[in-house]
Amino acid sequence: MTTSTFYSRLGRWLIAACLMLAWGLPLQAADTPPAVQQQAERQQTQPGNNAPMWREVRQDKAHFTNNPGNEAGVLIQSAGNTWRHLRNGPVTQYGGWLVVLVAAAILIFYKIKGPLTNHDPLTGKLIQRFPRYERVIHWITAGTFVILAATGLAILFGKHVLMPVIGHSLFGYLMVFGKNVHNIIGPLFAVSTIAMIIIWARDNVWQNIDALWISKAGGLLSGEHVPSGRFNFGEKTWFWIGVTILGLTVAVSGLVMDFPNFEQGRADMQLANIVHAVAAIFMLVLSLGHIYMGTIGVHGALDSMKTGYVDETWAREHHEEWFKDVKAGKSGHPQG
Repeated sequence: MTTSTFYSRLGRWLIAACLMLAWGLPLQAADTPPAVQQQAERQQTQPGNNAPMWREVRQDKAHFTNNPGNEAGVLIQSAGNTWRHLRNGPVTQYGGWLVVLVAAAILIFYKIKGPLTNHDPLTGKLIQRFPRYERVIHWITAGTFVILAATGLAILFGKHVLMPVIGHSLFGYLMVFGKNVHNIIGPLFAVSTIAMIIIWARDNVWQNIDALWISKAGGLLSGEHVPSGRFNFGEKTWFWIGVTILGLTVAVSGLVMDFPNFEQGRADMQLANIVHAVAAIFMLVLSLGHIYMGTIGVHGALDSMKTGYVDETWAREHHEEWFKDVKAGKSGHPQG
C-alpha cells in the first residue's frame, strides 16, 4: 500500500467517524445512520462529493449538539432561503416602488391644487384643540416613527440606494448603528402608539357627518371646507388603519424580532420580519398623506399640534360640528 493510498483511506474513515460523532452515535458499523453510511460509500467512489451529508443536514432536523439554544441542532434551515428571496424580491421591489409613487403623487397634487386655505379672515380668537398631554404623546409617537421609518428604509433598501453611493465599509457601519437605534426606539414607539389609541379612540368613532365628508372627498378636489367633528373621516381612517391596525402590527412583529429569547424559532422570526416589513411600508405610505395634510396641505393645521390652539375661523371651516360643541360648552377649552 502506497503512502497516498493510506492517507486517502484514513481521510475517508475520519470523515465517516466525524459524521457519526455529529449524530452522537458510537463508531459501530451496525449503528451507522443511513446518511452517514451513504456518505462513507460516496467517498469511496466520488471523493469530495458530500451530497448525502448535505441532503440530511437540509432536512430541518435537529441533530446532536451541546448548545442548549433553541434550534441549535438544526444546522441549515432551508426555509430561510425562501424568506430571503421573498424579502429581497417582491417585498423590496414592490414596496420601494409603492413608496416612491405615493410620494410623487402627493407632490404632484400639491403642485396642481396647492394647500387648503381659509375662506374668511382670522378672528384672533383661539380655541384649544389639543391639550399638552395629547401633543406630547403625539410628538413622541411621530418622532419615534420618523426615526424608525428612516432606519427601516435604510435597512430594507439601503444596499440598493446607499451602498453604491457611500461604499461597503461606511454602509456597514451605518447599518450597525441604524439597526441598534431601530431596536432601541421600537419599544418606545409601541408604548406611545398604545397611549395614542387610548386617548383618541372615542373621538374617532363614526358619525353621520362623516358620510358627507366621504361624498365630497373632504373638499380636496373642490377646495370647499366640509364640516366634520373633532376629526374628519380622513383622520379617522389614518387613526384606525394606520395607527391602530398597522401600528400595532408593526409594534408586535418588531418586538418578536427585538427580543428573540422567548423560544421563537427561525421560522417565527422570518414570518415576523415579512409581516413587519409589509405593514411598515403600508403604514409609511398612509403616513405620507397624514403628514402632508398636517403640514403644508392645510394652512393652520400644524399650529394646532405645535401650540394646541387654533383660530375660530379655522375651527369653523375645518371642523364645524366640533366648533359648535366647543362654543356650546360641550367640549374643548375656548380661550379669547
